[in-house]
Amino acid sequence: MMYGLFFGDSITYGEYDGVFGGWVDILKRYALQKYNEGGNELILFNLGIGGETSEGLVKRIQNEMTARNAEDGNIVFIGYGANDLAVKDQKQIVNPEQFKANIEKAIQQAQDFSKEIYLVSILPISEKVAGKISATGKVRTNEEVLVYNQILKGIAIENSLIYIDFHSAFLEDKEVLLSQDGVHPNEKGYGMMAEIAIPIIEKYL
Repeated sequence: MMYGLFFGDSITYGEYDGVFGGWVDILKRYALQKYNEGGNELILFNLGIGGETSEGLVKRIQNEMTARNAEDGNIVFIGYGANDLAVKDQKQIVNPEQFKANIEKAIQQAQDFSKEIYLVSILPISEKVAGKISATGKVRTNEEVLVYNQILKGIAIENSLIYIDFHSAFLEDKEVLLSQDGVHPNEKGYGMMAEIAIPIIEKYL
């Protein structure tokens, strides 16, 4: 039996998806179905917390992984940046240097428990809300999304990890795949994320 641990913010958690419960929940059901058909048991934990930044990840990753450590190994997914890159009260919540340091530190801690670590890209933002103040007082731009994704790509290369590029998949049709708030995916968007991620978990099933 293996565990899959998904760390992230509200996009990992699946916010605004009243139909499927988000991409991780779709994967959870898929893994269970495969197990029922005679496959390997892979238990997925959705450890996404709305509004969390990489600062929160560093604080909790070790405890979370100690509490869920499967005998046959763990697969770890790390999806941060959408809150880190936001500007609130004229100040970036977590600047690029700090973001890079946090993700690297989290990876080091995860490596004590797992050899299978995936970095998840940040999604593009709808043109309707890019550069505008959100209800939570945050301002996000697509330029910053590219900067932070570049950091994630670099970390993935340096550490021989796999980078899951949801950003490219969303780019063309982002206005159709994002929900009203322009930041979170809608059901269609989450469904597409699951479709991209299924082949990744497939090899453990």
